[in-house]
Amino acid sequence: MSDNTSTSEKKPRKVKGKTVIDIQKCKGCELCRTACKEEGIIMSKDINNLGYRYAVVIDDVCTGCTNCALVCPDGVIKVYRTTGRKKEHLATISDVNESITLKIDNPAVDDLSKMDYI
Repeated sequence: MSDNTSTSEKKPRKVKGKTVIDIQKCKGCELCRTACKEEGIIMSKDINNLGYRYAVVIDDVCTGCTNCALVCPDGVIKVYRTTGRKKEHLATISDVNESITLKIDNPAVDDLSKMDYI
């Protein structure tokens, strides 16, 4: 017997996003909903304090692409992205009593594919 898997099953995502919309400032223009390739934004049936139906995020499908935040004319959308990469603590600066100058080398500058741009 052969193992037949459904073609409609989605592969697990390596990158996940978390989108936060300030629903009280959203004017319901629906540009974010149109820009979301994952169809992860819907419009609420409720209205906010401004009298608009506001955008609501379905976070389990969000990839963190930031398309919604880029098209929002009022800038009320913030997108956070998580990857499978381990987060590292790079430095701690404490007990500073005078001005200091730091130069932090960024090896990822030479290879932009290693950077998370949000």
